[in-house]
Amino acid sequence: MKSSFRVFLAAFLALGLSWCGFVLAPVNQLGTARQAAVLNSSDVYPLQRTGEATLGLQIYRANGCAACHTEQVRQEGVTCDVVLTELGKNGAAIVNALVEIEDLMHKENPENEHIGVSSEKIYHKVSKTIADSISDKIAAAGGKSETHIIPFGVDIARGWGLRQSVAADFLYDTPIQLGSLRAGPDLANVGARLPDANWQLVHLYAPQALVKKSAMPPFRFLFEVRKVGNAPSPDALKFPQGFAPPAGSEVVPTPDAKQLAGYLLSLKTDAPLYEAPFTSVMTKP
Repeated sequence: MKSSFRVFLAAFLALGLSWCGFVLAPVNQLGTARQAAVLNSSDVYPLQRTGEATLGLQIYRANGCAACHTEQVRQEGVTCDVVLTELGKNGAAIVNALVEIEDLMHKENPENEHIGVSSEKIYHKVSKTIADSISDKIAAAGGKSETHIIPFGVDIARGWGLRQSVAADFLYDTPIQLGSLRAGPDLANVGARLPDANWQLVHLYAPQALVKKSAMPPFRFLFEVRKVGNAPSPDALKFPQGFAPPAGSEVVPTPDAKQLAGYLLSLKTDAPLYEAPFTSVMTKP
Protein backbone atom coordinates (compact mmCIF):
# COMPACT_ATOMS: atom_id res chain seq x y z
CA MET A 1 0.00 0.00 0.00
CA LYS A 2 2.78 2.41 0.93
CA SER A 3 4.52 1.58 -2.34
CA SER A 4 1.36 2.33 -4.35
CA PHE A 5 0.93 5.68 -2.59
CA ARG A 6 4.47 6.68 -3.45
CA VAL A 7 3.98 5.75 -7.10
CA PHE A 8 0.74 7.78 -7.16
CA LEU A 9 2.41 10.73 -5.48
CA ALA A 10 5.36 10.64 -7.90
CA ALA A 11 3.02 10.49 -10.91
CA PHE A 12 0.90 13.33 -9.51
CA LEU A 13 3.97 15.51 -8.95
CA ALA A 14 5.32 14.73 -12.43
CA LEU A 15 2.02 15.60 -14.09
CA GLY A 16 1.57 18.67 -11.90
CA LEU A 17 5.02 20.05 -12.66
CA SER A 18 4.53 19.35 -16.37
CA TRP A 19 1.23 21.24 -16.33
CA CYS A 20 2.89 24.17 -14.56
CA GLY A 21 5.75 24.21 -17.06
CA PHE A 22 3.76 23.75 -20.27
CA VAL A 23 0.45 25.46 -19.43
CA LEU A 24 0.64 27.77 -16.42
CA ALA A 25 4.02 29.36 -17.18
CA PRO A 26 3.17 30.28 -20.82
CA VAL A 27 -0.19 31.69 -19.75
CA ASN A 28 1.49 33.84 -17.11
CA GLN A 29 4.13 34.95 -19.59
CA LEU A 30 2.04 35.59 -22.69
CA GLY A 31 -1.60 35.11 -21.79
CA THR A 32 -1.87 38.59 -20.29
CA ALA A 33 0.28 40.29 -22.94
CA ARG A 34 -0.74 43.81 -23.91
CA GLN A 35 0.14 46.18 -26.73
CA ALA A 36 3.73 47.41 -26.54
CA ALA A 37 4.79 51.05 -26.57
CA VAL A 38 6.48 52.25 -29.75
CA LEU A 39 9.86 53.81 -28.99
CA ASN A 40 9.97 57.62 -29.02
CA SER A 41 6.24 57.77 -29.68
CA SER A 42 2.90 57.81 -27.89
CA ASP A 43 1.66 55.05 -30.23
CA VAL A 44 1.12 51.43 -29.27
CA TYR A 45 1.83 48.29 -31.28
CA PRO A 46 0.37 46.18 -32.77
CA LEU A 47 -3.03 47.47 -33.80
CA GLN A 48 -5.95 45.06 -34.09
CA ARG A 49 -6.29 43.67 -37.61
CA THR A 50 -9.31 44.62 -39.71
CA GLY A 51 -12.08 42.06 -40.01
CA GLU A 52 -11.00 41.17 -43.56
CA ALA A 53 -7.40 40.60 -42.49
CA THR A 54 -8.49 38.55 -39.48
CA LEU A 55 -10.54 36.30 -41.74
CA GLY A 56 -7.59 36.20 -44.13
CA LEU A 57 -5.43 34.56 -41.47
CA GLN A 58 -7.79 31.59 -41.55
CA ILE A 59 -7.57 31.45 -45.37
CA TYR A 60 -3.77 31.54 -45.04
CA ARG A 61 -3.98 28.68 -42.56
CA ALA A 62 -6.50 26.64 -44.57
CA ASN A 63 -4.34 26.75 -47.70
CA GLY A 64 -1.19 25.64 -45.88
CA CYS A 65 0.81 28.78 -46.64
CA ALA A 66 2.86 28.28 -43.46
CA ALA A 67 4.26 25.09 -45.00
CA CYS A 68 6.41 27.18 -47.37
CA HIS A 69 6.69 30.56 -45.65
CA THR A 70 7.85 31.72 -42.24
CA GLU A 71 6.80 34.79 -40.29
CA GLN A 72 9.87 35.21 -38.10
CA VAL A 73 12.74 37.54 -38.99
CA ARG A 74 16.07 36.60 -37.45
CA GLN A 75 18.59 39.14 -36.21
CA GLU A 76 22.23 38.70 -35.26
CA GLY A 77 22.73 41.98 -33.39
CA VAL A 78 22.83 45.73 -33.77
CA THR A 79 25.40 48.32 -34.75
CA CYS A 80 25.25 52.07 -34.28
CA ASP A 81 25.87 55.19 -36.33
CA VAL A 82 26.73 58.35 -34.42
CA VAL A 83 25.45 61.51 -36.10
CA LEU A 84 26.70 64.98 -35.20
CA THR A 85 23.64 67.23 -34.98
CA GLU A 86 25.24 70.37 -33.52
CA LEU A 87 28.92 71.30 -33.53
CA GLY A 88 28.59 73.81 -30.73
CA LYS A 89 30.73 76.89 -30.26
CA ASN A 90 34.04 75.09 -30.03
CA GLY A 91 34.69 72.88 -33.03
CA ALA A 92 38.30 72.31 -31.99
CA ALA A 93 37.11 70.82 -28.70
CA ILE A 94 34.89 68.39 -30.61
CA VAL A 95 37.80 67.29 -32.78
CA ASN A 96 40.02 66.80 -29.72
CA ALA A 97 37.29 64.83 -27.98
CA LEU A 98 36.94 62.48 -30.93
CA VAL A 99 40.68 61.96 -31.22
CA GLU A 100 40.72 60.76 -27.60
CA ILE A 101 38.52 57.78 -28.40
CA GLU A 102 40.17 56.74 -31.67
CA ASP A 103 42.41 54.22 -29.93
CA LEU A 104 39.51 52.80 -27.94
CA MET A 105 37.41 52.37 -31.04
CA HIS A 106 40.10 50.66 -33.12
CA LYS A 107 41.11 48.49 -30.20
CA GLU A 108 37.56 47.12 -30.12
CA ASN A 109 37.40 46.55 -33.87
CA PRO A 110 39.96 47.77 -36.41
CA GLU A 111 37.23 47.73 -39.08
CA ASN A 112 35.17 50.40 -37.32
CA GLU A 113 34.69 53.22 -39.76
CA HIS A 114 35.51 56.80 -38.86
CA ILE A 115 34.01 59.18 -41.41
CA GLY A 116 35.24 62.49 -40.00
CA VAL A 117 33.92 65.50 -38.16
CA SER A 118 33.30 67.41 -41.38
CA SER A 119 30.61 64.87 -42.25
CA GLU A 120 27.19 64.70 -40.63
CA LYS A 121 27.86 61.08 -39.76
CA ILE A 122 30.95 60.71 -37.58
CA TYR A 123 31.16 57.00 -36.87
CA HIS A 124 29.55 54.13 -38.76
CA LYS A 125 28.81 50.61 -37.53
CA VAL A 126 30.23 50.84 -34.03
CA SER A 127 29.05 49.04 -30.90
CA LYS A 128 26.60 50.63 -28.49
CA THR A 129 29.39 50.97 -25.92
CA ILE A 130 31.59 52.92 -28.33
CA ALA A 131 28.61 54.98 -29.53
CA ASP A 132 27.82 55.97 -25.95
CA SER A 133 31.48 56.97 -25.36
CA ILE A 134 31.48 59.12 -28.50
CA SER A 135 28.21 60.80 -27.49
CA ASP A 136 29.52 61.51 -23.99
CA LYS A 137 32.71 63.06 -25.38
CA ILE A 138 30.75 65.24 -27.80
CA ALA A 139 28.39 66.40 -25.06
CA ALA A 140 31.28 67.21 -22.74
CA ALA A 141 32.84 69.33 -25.50
CA GLY A 142 29.61 71.28 -25.99
CA GLY A 143 28.23 69.52 -29.07
CA LYS A 144 25.17 67.38 -29.66
CA SER A 145 24.81 64.02 -31.36
CA GLU A 146 22.35 61.23 -32.05
CA THR A 147 22.88 57.49 -31.95
CA HIS A 148 21.09 55.54 -34.66
CA ILE A 149 20.53 51.85 -33.89
CA ILE A 150 20.80 49.57 -36.93
CA PRO A 151 19.88 45.87 -36.60
CA PHE A 152 21.73 43.41 -38.81
CA GLY A 153 21.42 39.80 -39.83
CA VAL A 154 20.91 37.60 -42.89
CA ASP A 155 17.13 38.10 -42.98
CA ILE A 156 17.45 41.85 -42.57
CA ALA A 157 20.06 41.99 -45.34
CA ARG A 158 17.58 40.20 -47.61
CA GLY A 159 15.09 42.98 -46.97
CA TRP A 160 12.63 40.75 -45.15
CA GLY A 161 12.33 43.03 -42.13
CA LEU A 162 13.76 45.99 -40.26
CA ARG A 163 14.28 44.12 -37.00
CA GLN A 164 13.87 40.73 -35.37
CA SER A 165 10.44 39.28 -34.70
CA VAL A 166 9.26 39.39 -31.08
CA ALA A 167 6.22 38.10 -29.18
CA ALA A 168 4.35 41.40 -29.52
CA ASP A 169 4.21 40.93 -33.30
CA PHE A 170 1.81 38.00 -32.86
CA LEU A 171 -0.50 39.47 -30.22
CA TYR A 172 -3.60 39.29 -32.43
CA ASP A 173 -2.76 36.08 -34.33
CA THR A 174 -4.79 32.95 -33.61
CA PRO A 175 -3.20 30.62 -34.48
CA ILE A 176 0.34 31.96 -34.82
CA GLN A 177 1.78 30.93 -38.18
CA LEU A 178 5.52 30.97 -37.48
CA GLY A 179 6.36 28.35 -40.10
CA SER A 180 9.59 26.35 -40.25
CA LEU A 181 10.44 26.06 -43.97
CA ARG A 182 11.43 28.79 -46.39
CA ALA A 183 10.55 27.48 -49.81
CA GLY A 184 9.43 31.09 -50.29
CA PRO A 185 10.52 34.33 -48.59
CA ASP A 186 9.65 35.24 -45.03
CA LEU A 187 6.37 37.19 -44.83
CA ALA A 188 6.65 38.87 -41.42
CA ASN A 189 6.94 42.33 -43.01
CA VAL A 190 5.50 41.67 -46.47
CA GLY A 191 2.71 44.23 -46.02
CA ALA A 192 5.28 47.01 -45.68
CA ARG A 193 7.60 45.52 -48.29
CA LEU A 194 4.92 44.99 -50.96
CA PRO A 195 1.94 47.20 -50.02
CA ASP A 196 0.13 47.01 -53.38
CA ALA A 197 -3.10 44.98 -53.11
CA ASN A 198 -3.16 44.31 -56.87
CA TRP A 199 0.41 42.94 -56.68
CA GLN A 200 -0.57 40.56 -53.90
CA LEU A 201 -3.66 39.34 -55.78
CA VAL A 202 -1.85 38.88 -59.12
CA HIS A 203 0.90 37.00 -57.27
CA LEU A 204 -1.69 34.65 -55.77
CA TYR A 205 -3.29 34.06 -59.18
CA ALA A 206 -0.11 33.76 -61.27
CA PRO A 207 3.09 33.92 -59.19
CA GLN A 208 5.40 33.66 -62.21
CA ALA A 209 3.83 36.78 -63.70
CA LEU A 210 5.66 38.82 -61.05
CA VAL A 211 8.50 36.53 -59.90
CA LYS A 212 9.86 34.68 -62.93
CA LYS A 213 11.45 31.76 -61.12
CA SER A 214 8.84 31.46 -58.38
CA ALA A 215 8.16 27.91 -57.18
CA MET A 216 4.85 28.98 -55.66
CA PRO A 217 1.78 27.20 -57.07
CA PRO A 218 -1.04 29.40 -58.43
CA PHE A 219 -4.12 29.76 -56.23
CA ARG A 220 -6.52 30.25 -59.13
CA PHE A 221 -9.42 28.61 -57.32
CA LEU A 222 -9.57 31.80 -55.24
CA PHE A 223 -10.47 33.78 -58.38
CA GLU A 224 -13.19 33.90 -60.97
CA VAL A 225 -12.43 34.19 -64.69
CA ARG A 226 -15.45 35.62 -66.47
CA LYS A 227 -16.58 37.56 -69.50
CA VAL A 228 -16.50 41.32 -69.19
CA GLY A 229 -19.99 42.75 -68.83
CA ASN A 230 -21.14 46.20 -69.84
CA ALA A 231 -18.13 47.58 -67.97
CA PRO A 232 -15.05 45.95 -66.43
CA SER A 233 -15.33 45.07 -62.75
CA PRO A 234 -13.55 47.56 -60.47
CA ASP A 235 -12.04 44.50 -58.74
CA ALA A 236 -10.59 43.01 -61.94
CA LEU A 237 -6.86 42.31 -61.66
CA LYS A 238 -4.36 44.39 -63.61
CA PHE A 239 -1.75 42.06 -65.11
CA PRO A 240 1.73 42.83 -66.47
CA GLN A 241 2.09 42.59 -70.22
CA GLY A 242 1.87 39.05 -71.54
CA PHE A 243 -0.12 37.59 -68.63
CA ALA A 244 -3.55 39.17 -69.08
CA PRO A 245 -6.56 36.85 -69.68
CA PRO A 246 -7.97 36.49 -73.22
CA ALA A 247 -9.61 39.54 -74.73
CA GLY A 248 -13.10 40.05 -73.39
CA SER A 249 -12.33 38.21 -70.13
CA GLU A 250 -11.31 39.41 -66.68
CA VAL A 251 -10.03 37.85 -63.47
CA VAL A 252 -11.91 38.87 -60.34
CA PRO A 253 -10.90 37.87 -56.79
CA THR A 254 -13.38 36.00 -54.61
CA PRO A 255 -13.98 37.18 -51.02
CA ASP A 256 -11.48 34.54 -49.87
CA ALA A 257 -8.78 36.02 -52.14
CA LYS A 258 -9.47 39.53 -50.89
CA GLN A 259 -9.29 38.36 -47.28
CA LEU A 260 -6.01 36.51 -47.88
CA ALA A 261 -4.51 39.57 -49.57
CA GLY A 262 -5.81 41.71 -46.69
CA TYR A 263 -4.00 39.47 -44.21
CA LEU A 264 -0.74 39.64 -46.18
CA LEU A 265 -0.98 43.43 -46.35
CA SER A 266 -1.50 43.56 -42.57
CA LEU A 267 1.84 41.84 -41.91
CA LYS A 268 4.00 44.80 -40.88
CA THR A 269 6.70 44.44 -38.24
CA ASP A 270 7.89 48.00 -38.75
CA ALA A 271 7.55 49.53 -35.28
CA PRO A 272 10.65 50.03 -33.09
CA LEU A 273 10.07 48.46 -29.67
CA TYR A 274 12.01 48.37 -26.40
CA GLU A 275 12.89 44.72 -26.97
CA ALA A 276 13.65 45.23 -30.68
CA PRO A 277 14.89 48.80 -31.22
CA PHE A 278 15.96 50.41 -34.45
CA THR A 279 16.22 53.97 -35.71
CA SER A 280 14.33 54.88 -38.86
CA VAL A 281 16.42 56.13 -41.76
CA MET A 282 16.63 59.91 -41.52
CA THR A 283 16.95 62.27 -44.45
CA LYS A 284 18.17 65.83 -44.51
CA PRO A 285 15.38 68.45 -44.64
